[in-house]
Amino acid sequence: MRKLSLGLVAPLALAGALTATPAVAQDQELTIAESMPWFGFPFFVHMDKEIAAKAEELGGITLIVTDGDNEAAKQSADVEAAITQQVDGILISPIDSVAMAPAIQEAVDAGIPVFTIDRRVEGVEILGHVGADNVLGGEAQGQLIVDTFPDGATIVNLQGQPGSSPAIDRNQGVHNVLDPLSDKYQFIAEQTALFQREEGANVTESILAGLEEPPDVIVAANDDMALGALSVVQEQGLDIAVIGFDALPEALASVRDGGLLGTIEQFPGGQSQAALEALVSYLREGVQPEPVTLLTPIAITADNIDQAERLGELE
Repeated sequence: MRKLSLGLVAPLALAGALTATPAVAQDQELTIAESMPWFGFPFFVHMDKEIAAKAEELGGITLIVTDGDNEAAKQSADVEAAITQQVDGILISPIDSVAMAPAIQEAVDAGIPVFTIDRRVEGVEILGHVGADNVLGGEAQGQLIVDTFPDGATIVNLQGQPGSSPAIDRNQGVHNVLDPLSDKYQFIAEQTALFQREEGANVTESILAGLEEPPDVIVAANDDMALGALSVVQEQGLDIAVIGFDALPEALASVRDGGLLGTIEQFPGGQSQAALEALVSYLREGVQPEPVTLLTPIAITADNIDQAERLGELE
């Protein structure tokens, strides 16, 4: 059963990440709240679909699904509503790792098991987290730049939403690879585009207008910003390599067709299903999950596009 209301959803856990404890009730009916940051991002729509599919497979699960509308206050209110509804568990991808801490702490204090997915929360002892290692994902972007431009490159860095853990970690990863090579790889502009396509286009257009020469690379913390930047690059007839992150179907099609140089696959379906399975196993069987499970992202280019999770969605 699936409800669209004031709540959240839970993804599934990786098989090897669980350690058994005494069984509780393997057929227990569960109500799980799911909170995604914003369904305006296709990435989270895909995660929601994967969660719903896993819930149907497991059976006996009612999902209460909410959209944070990209506002911490709205997502906090959704968590508070889930507490009032006395849900059995909460699966949440926090909009902001710090701003969402008080609401999540309130849920923990109410005795509700909380799993975070994709995005972390700071300073709260939750049941578990399943995500991708976004630092490694950023490092994969940086390494792709080094491999593509071995003699050096000038780089524009489109950063994600300030305060979100993926934005922080991906930016760190890119710098981890390129900062030690600063004699060859130079960041000539770095600016947030809020993970949004239109903002990615606007910021790119503004940055390019202020440069005497175009950069060699635009690296973006998600595919929406990358695709926005690519639209400006193509409109202006420039030869700039653009790299995204998330491996959305549209981005994969662009990689296949020679638009984007690459994108980073972080297996969101795997994250989603792993988190839900872990939460349900804990609630029904007392299986204690690993505190943190991280998948390793990989760079997807035209050479290895067959490794993309969502390749089957391309037309």
